[in-house]
Amino acid sequence: MFELFSTRTRPSSSSRSSPNRWDWALLPLVLVVLAAMAYGASQMSRPFAVGEELPISLDPIYLPYYLLRTILRMFTALAFSLLFSFIFAAIAAKFRTAEKAMIPMLDILQSVPILGFQAIAIAPFIALFPGNLLGVECAAIFAIFTSQAWNMAFSLYQSMRTVPAELNEAARVFRLSGWQRFWRLELPYATPGLLWNMMMSMSGGWFFLVAAEAISVAGQDIKLPGIGSYIAVAIDAENGRAIAWAIGAMMAGILLYDQLFFRPLLAWADKFRFEESQADVAQQSWLLDWTRRSRWMQALSNMFWAQMRRALGWFSVSYDGTSIRARAKAPDPRWTRVWDALLAAGALLATYKLVVFVHAEVGWSEVLHVIGLGGITLVRVMVLIGLASLIWVPIAVWIGLRPKYSQRVQAVAQFLAAFPVNLLFPAVVFVMVALKLNPNIWLSPLIIFGTQWYILFNVVAGASTIPNELRLAASNLGLKGWLLWRRVYLPAVFPSFITGAITASGGSWNASIVAEYVSWGNTSLVADGLGSYIKQMTEQGDFHRIALGIGVMSIFVMLLNRFFWRKLYLLAEDRGR
Repeated sequence: MFELFSTRTRPSSSSRSSPNRWDWALLPLVLVVLAAMAYGASQMSRPFAVGEELPISLDPIYLPYYLLRTILRMFTALAFSLLFSFIFAAIAAKFRTAEKAMIPMLDILQSVPILGFQAIAIAPFIALFPGNLLGVECAAIFAIFTSQAWNMAFSLYQSMRTVPAELNEAARVFRLSGWQRFWRLELPYATPGLLWNMMMSMSGGWFFLVAAEAISVAGQDIKLPGIGSYIAVAIDAENGRAIAWAIGAMMAGILLYDQLFFRPLLAWADKFRFEESQADVAQQSWLLDWTRRSRWMQALSNMFWAQMRRALGWFSVSYDGTSIRARAKAPDPRWTRVWDALLAAGALLATYKLVVFVHAEVGWSEVLHVIGLGGITLVRVMVLIGLASLIWVPIAVWIGLRPKYSQRVQAVAQFLAAFPVNLLFPAVVFVMVALKLNPNIWLSPLIIFGTQWYILFNVVAGASTIPNELRLAASNLGLKGWLLWRRVYLPAVFPSFITGAITASGGSWNASIVAEYVSWGNTSLVADGLGSYIKQMTEQGDFHRIALGIGVMSIFVMLLNRFFWRKLYLLAEDRGR
């Protein structure tokens, strides 16, 4: 219940503004964080010329500095990913005509390998900041952004499309504008799931960190100071001890931002749960408890939310005397037909350009060969997604229904999701060579190693938002065992599962480039598939076949999403409502 009136005596203005013990406890932490961010940011912008060597030392004493540079890049990319998700999801969820182009575009974007984005972006960024390291830093941040943004955009889009009908009706009753509806209804409703996907996106950034920080341009290798470059140098040197130090630094970094960033946000977002009764156990955060007791932080918080309420008031809706239903207008069918015609024309033009490229540059026999390799990778991806779902959906539901345990496994799950598959190469190569295992079979699990966590994180987010009264009603009705799962748990988490499965599928295609071609020192293991084809063509510098491989991968992902995942997505949207 909201407390409308209070009989407590208000403290004096001087006591409200003077710091208390919690302010003094938080002050050193805030100063350390700000000083570290300022120092790391200053190191990102300094004179640099392409060809200049940036030495990476394997001495563990440099790992805290490398960790700082890496975390700054990842949080910068996360901020841009969040902004992209807000804009993309709001447009795609509210405008069906835009959705027809934006969702397939997102399918294509998540299937393009990070190497493809980096090859396109590195030269423009260096040209944008000539003679400065900031250009290379922006290219690395952009590469990390491409491993984070698509998952978050899908999550926010799915949540906005499945807002409960009674909440939509309340928004119409209060005559909220589109701006107010987004900030007061859709974003708060989507916040719990979005936060879990932000954690997954951070972990995804770690997974592709080696490719993001160890950059090749104009025949030059640029290794930016960071954990990814440290791992790349350790792999080249076959230094197992350095890899162990890198794993320890990763774990320390994940624990730090889990405690200082994600744990407080998850505890704060618990108030956005869609239920009338409070759950038995809520998320807890020592840092959030400190900030709530701090007078300075409370003053800053009140100032921020006052400005936010003022901004929401700028876009208020005045009552015009008509009914709410009368003001709702269907889109003009003429513009819809024009938009559909433009999309069809664009698709035909792209098809024509593709046919000309294939006929002139690579040949149709090569296309058939690459399509066959894509079929092999498709079988691997779908089988592994199915197996991962059977394992992780029950575990994720169990975790999501028990916040006390979800807090304990949160950092562990983030670490496992962030663990770069490159660090497994020594053990994989040793075991497979010693036992003479078939690479086509035993390299396959590496594809799902870094992407199965999309399913875990999304289903945990979905299960954690199941209303407590719904669980109590199921208990009162005596639902148990498979009947409880079939009637309550599985329908409740189905939209979140589809979001996780779509992003896991797209990420698995991307991960196949790393997983189907494994090397350690002078030993290489290659599995047949589209990922190994792209990796080999990249090493050979055959740009035409690289483009062919990426194009075929994008087509596979788009067709799979359109004719399989999209059908399940519409079913999830209907169930979610």
